Amino acid sequence: MNVPQHELEEIRLLEQKLHLPEIRRSPAVVEELLAKGFVEFGSSGTVYDDRDDLIAGLAAEKREEAAPPVISRDYAFRSISPDAVLVTYRSVRRAGESSPERHTLRSSIWQRIDGRWQMIFHQGTPTIPRD
Repeated sequence: MNVPQHELEEIRLLEQKLHLPEIRRSPAVVEELLAKGFVEFGSSGTVYDDRDDLIAGLAAEKREEAAPPVISRDYAFRSISPDAVLVTYRSVRRAGESSPERHTLRSSIWQRIDGRWQMIFHQGTPTIPRD
């Protein structure tokens, strides 16, 4: 039932791609990464359950409005089935000119759909800094 290690590494890289502004602004790439029916419980408390609206919103982010880069660490993987993985990790968004540093606990479920990994669920929960 376990997903092979090389596929877990692939999933981690896909997760990290979604942190990159240039990826987030590319509807075609985001559409490949997020499954139809994708749902996110955002760290702001907002529920995002319209994939098309989310993709359009990400594409509309302007370079100057984009938040500082996200640093992610402490990844853990749990196979749910041969074709599904729960990913948990911590992220830190560095302080920007007008925003403080943000620490978030994150979880995602990735599913192999039509031979490729796609995210079906994501949640971000604000937390305090940890060494």
